[in-house]
This record gives sequence, C-alpha cells and structure tokens, in this order.
Amino acid sequence: MNDIGALYRQHAPDVYRYALYLSGQHAEAEDITSETFARVWTSPTPIVMATVKGYLFTIARHLYLRGLRRSARHDALDEELRDPRAGPEQDAESSERLRTTIAGLQKLPELSRSAVLMHAVDGMAYEEIARVLGLTVAAVKVRIHRARFALAGGA
Repeated sequence: MNDIGALYRQHAPDVYRYALYLSGQHAEAEDITSETFARVWTSPTPIVMATVKGYLFTIARHLYLRGLRRSARHDALDEELRDPRAGPEQDAESSERLRTTIAGLQKLPELSRSAVLMHAVDGMAYEEIARVLGLTVAAVKVRIHRARFALAGGA
C-alpha cells in the first residue's frame, strides 16, 4: 500500500462506524479502526483495490471477535451514543426509533448483525458480504432477511 493516508481518509469513517455498530463502544471502535489500518500498513501482501472495503471490514470484524473472545462477555450498546459531529445524525440518534433499532441490532446473532450492517449501512453487495463473512450468497440473503424481519418486530 503506497498511500496509507489516502486509504485511511477514504475508509476510516466507514470502518469506525462498522466497528461502533458491532461493539457499541466509541473507545473500542476507535481501537479497532486504528488496529485495522495498522495491520494494513504492516501487511506484507498488497491489497486488491476492488475489494479494499471488504478487506478492511474483514480485519475489523476479526479484531472485534478477538476482543469478544478475550473479554468472554458481550456489552450492550450504550443507548446514549452521540456522534461527535453536529448535524442530522445527532437528531436521529435521539429518536425512539433509532434506540429501538440499536437495541434490536444487539439482540441479533453477530453474523446476522454484521451482514445487515454491511448491506444496509455500507451498501455492500451480497457477494462481497459472503466473502467477508465466509458464507454463501444464499446464506447472507437469508440472514439479512431474517434480521430485517426481527428488527421490524416480526420475531
């Protein structure tokens, strides 16, 4: 990777947001984001730029899972998450719908939560999500469908 700075500027917000939704902790999301880019920077193998976002999400997810194994517990999302930037995100966070959605996301199994976040928040294609999570495309579609159904109050 020749320009880690440009890669960081372009993808750090997405990696941070993904890590925050997975972990529910600002400090942990910052650590995961930093560690993700440190690993990319020190990696001896080059990144294929067509799959860089999936590659970064894979590293972030593995770091998150490693942290879960280390702590052997899972913390719930803080219902008072605040985006450090001013704007419509702060208004949306205060709404009851978002709090309910975040609480619902935390109840989903980790693979389903990852799949739905990658698809809904980051717009990743089913094929790329399948590669990142090590599932078939059909399994990803089923997990996303079931997660959406559960978040809508169906289960």
